[in-house]
Amino acid sequence: MKPLYYSIKHLVLLFILVSLSTPAGSAVNAVTGNAGSTFYVESFGAFDEPWAMCFLPNGNLLVTEKKGNLVLFNLDDRTRKSVQGVPKVAYGGQGGLGDVIVHPQFGDNRWIYLSYAEQDTSNKKGAVVIRATLHSNNAGPALEGHQVIWKQIPKVSGSGHYSHRLAFSPDKKLFITSGDRQKQTPAQDWTQNLGKVIRLNEDGSVPHDNPFQNKGDLAKTFWSLGHRNLLGIAFDRQGRLWTHEMGPRNGDEFNLIVRGDNYGWPIVSWGDQYSGIPIPDHDTRPEFNAPEIYWVPTVAPSGLIIYDRALFQQWQGNAFLGGLRSRSLVRIEINGSRAHEAERFAMGKRIREVEQGPKGAIWLLEDKHNGRLLRLTPK
Repeated sequence: MKPLYYSIKHLVLLFILVSLSTPAGSAVNAVTGNAGSTFYVESFGAFDEPWAMCFLPNGNLLVTEKKGNLVLFNLDDRTRKSVQGVPKVAYGGQGGLGDVIVHPQFGDNRWIYLSYAEQDTSNKKGAVVIRATLHSNNAGPALEGHQVIWKQIPKVSGSGHYSHRLAFSPDKKLFITSGDRQKQTPAQDWTQNLGKVIRLNEDGSVPHDNPFQNKGDLAKTFWSLGHRNLLGIAFDRQGRLWTHEMGPRNGDEFNLIVRGDNYGWPIVSWGDQYSGIPIPDHDTRPEFNAPEIYWVPTVAPSGLIIYDRALFQQWQGNAFLGGLRSRSLVRIEINGSRAHEAERFAMGKRIREVEQGPKGAIWLLEDKHNGRLLRLTPK
């Protein structure tokens, strides 16, 4: 019989070998929602103030970090490379590097679209959207051939409510959410593109069938108006456009976006001003499009998908949004033009971004420093 210390030594050696062969941060935990659904959560590492992500056709991931770094992340070996050629961003408050999406024909043209905050010589700021080609060479991945697609007009003071989320429609039109920049009244102003949903062609030109053709040249880019701070945008399989936006003091909204409609901000809201001054509720002004869901108290929504993959088959057609203040993942059931919150998962951290992967997993980015990349899979 071998002495006991040999057995202990072998166990310690085995533990070390297992630890070395297991990627850092790959512990798997289970999370159960308030309706009883459960999924596994696995961490794939952390990023510095991550804000958005998108998958490339080869399964790799692009992740934006607010300070201005675009990361190419390999999910297989969990290595990362900084993409060169990212424009200088105005970092601070809610500003910095924002959303990233790929063109529907990325495999042919290598185009990606980036949004970010920029600052002019008078220290005023606004969101910008560019298109560039993503190339890889011996020096690493880089963006080339930058082309400005769109800018917020006008630039204003402050560092909040850029929104600048991006999505392509099924007919390859580019949709951009433009926040009110915490100025409120521009959301109803035809001479400013703040507080609007924007619709453009892929090259930034203006489609001739946009709804507001008689309100001035800038208004020809508008798809809808009367918005506050839209941090989620997604199309469902039927081609319907859904967004969510943060309310003022409570009153966050989940909206079905209808061509040419006015959503009422800042005239109506289910929330009130932070000062406590009340805002008339939506039902007092029926001419404005009311949200399909609103939240009191706030969930502070960020990131949005309409799930259409097979891995979570029971959730096909459901919307998922991240909660910042609520530190949650919210599942929404959609039935035609109606929607309701079906389940909420307590994630323990502020959730900044939600995406679905090519194999059907749901992916999350936590907010702020050391924000983890999380993969959700069925239990």
